[in-house]
Amino acid sequence: MMLQRDDLTALARGYALLGSGGGGSTTMLELMLARATDWPIEVSPVSSLDPATPCLGVAFVGSTMLLGERLPGEEPFARLLDAVERWVGHPVPAVCSLEGGGMNGLAPLTLAGSHVVLDADCTGRAVPGLDQMSLFVDSVPGLVFACDTGADGVALVEAHRAIDAERVVRSAIIQAGGVGCAVLGGFTVGDLREHAIGGHLAYALELGRAYLAAAAAPLPLLADALGAELLAEGRIVSVAPSLQDPHVNAVEISGLGGAVHRVVTRSEALAVLTDGLLVASAPTIIVIVDAVSREILEVTELGLARNVAVFAVPAPEWWNTRSDRRSQVVPSAYGLDDLDAA
Repeated sequence: MMLQRDDLTALARGYALLGSGGGGSTTMLELMLARATDWPIEVSPVSSLDPATPCLGVAFVGSTMLLGERLPGEEPFARLLDAVERWVGHPVPAVCSLEGGGMNGLAPLTLAGSHVVLDADCTGRAVPGLDQMSLFVDSVPGLVFACDTGADGVALVEAHRAIDAERVVRSAIIQAGGVGCAVLGGFTVGDLREHAIGGHLAYALELGRAYLAAAAAPLPLLADALGAELLAEGRIVSVAPSLQDPHVNAVEISGLGGAVHRVVTRSEALAVLTDGLLVASAPTIIVIVDAVSREILEVTELGLARNVAVFAVPAPEWWNTRSDRRSQVVPSAYGLDDLDAA
């Protein structure tokens, strides 16, 4: 697939939808990529390369809001790429997406001038934990993470337990000031064929095009265009933090016909209840838009008196093919009991 510069807006909107209210704003990377000289960008399916081809994934980690204050340079991943290649002992010519929701869906395109960009993704939606990357979920051996530590420092961890990679990298990013870059290496294109979500960039582009074409249409028609279900429409009347976890909020929406909707959020939207009954939960992708402007909203933008609409976009099938995969992204994996869909 040949990606044109004119496709950037639609692709970004697609990844914003797949952020499920998280993953960070795509605006910064849209601006970076819009002035890049590598267009058009060829995006290759994993079937087009030798399975033995080494690959890596790139992502921004930490508080994406801080990137608005600490803008990355033109080659934000360069030092980390060098560290990974020194560790594995050979060049790594291909790059894929580590997180297929929010800003990180666009991150591999920043390496289009030096790497083969693959249409493969390790989450299919925004997730908060590095241990939720599909390669870690499926226990692919030999993975190595490099990340920023601040002051041009680099940390590198080869962890046999996924949670170790998450904790060590997260600690390094905190030391770096709360946000930084990360590169995952030690896997091949063959690993992606079995342990990742293929064709996800093409899906994000299709989803973004559908959104742009139908954004001004009545909400039920917008839902149909997205292949989604319209779960709720109404005005936000309260946003209440959980007593058990201050990072969890219950967003109450006064809906049409007197219905009461509640969206449970953490860094992403994780569940929707209507009149006390669970109607959707992760890994289903819960999308919240401003019902007036049709802006795709992050969970941090859900404020009182805002008129919103809530959609459910089907989860990538990869997460539902095995119970051990699904268990990593349902609400109970975030400490939210009784919100897992049957």
